[in-house]
Amino acid sequence: MDGVDAWLQTIAASPWALVGMATLVFADAFLVVVPGEAAVTAFGALAVSHETFPLASVILVAAAAAFAGDTCCYVVGRTVGVQRWAWMRGPRVRGALEWARARLERNAAVVLFTARFVPFARLAVNLAAGAARVNPVRYLPVAALAALAWAAYQAVIGAVVAAVVPGGPVVAVIVSIVVAVGVGVGIDLVLARRAKRRAAARG
Repeated sequence: MDGVDAWLQTIAASPWALVGMATLVFADAFLVVVPGEAAVTAFGALAVSHETFPLASVILVAAAAAFAGDTCCYVVGRTVGVQRWAWMRGPRVRGALEWARARLERNAAVVLFTARFVPFARLAVNLAAGAARVNPVRYLPVAALAALAWAAYQAVIGAVVAAVVPGGPVVAVIVSIVVAVGVGVGIDLVLARRAKRRAAARG
């Protein structure tokens, strides 16, 4: 445990620590397997347990990286479309894109904001928003606000866990990541059940 704690201390003290976190968050906008949420939560915990960098810097850097990643997805959708590459034409991706496009037509601001908190939905919604040519003047402020809210939410989970859970930074990081993943899975399940109920009602 002491070795892991020393390793976390080294990471927290590195001038490249937040850059590494930002890279993961940016990549997470395109690849749902990249642990962007977990990285922000872990750094939120480290900000409290090691106090090497302020929690506000974790939030701001994560928000900037998330906004950049989401905006790049929007640009890809706007310039390339959503049929250029084979992975875009798969049944799951096509279904997600159609779902996103239908909801963007009804309430773009709410969908753009809430999708930031759901990994696969954020990719589909941002691509669909670009392909549907949602006005950038409308898209960018909502995407920026959503990225900031998402970053604050993830980092604060880690900070709160680090402040209240005994056992040092190692335990704080592990527990905070488990809590964040659990909350994310819970949100996914709730949204999936709501989608099934709506589909059943329409059927």
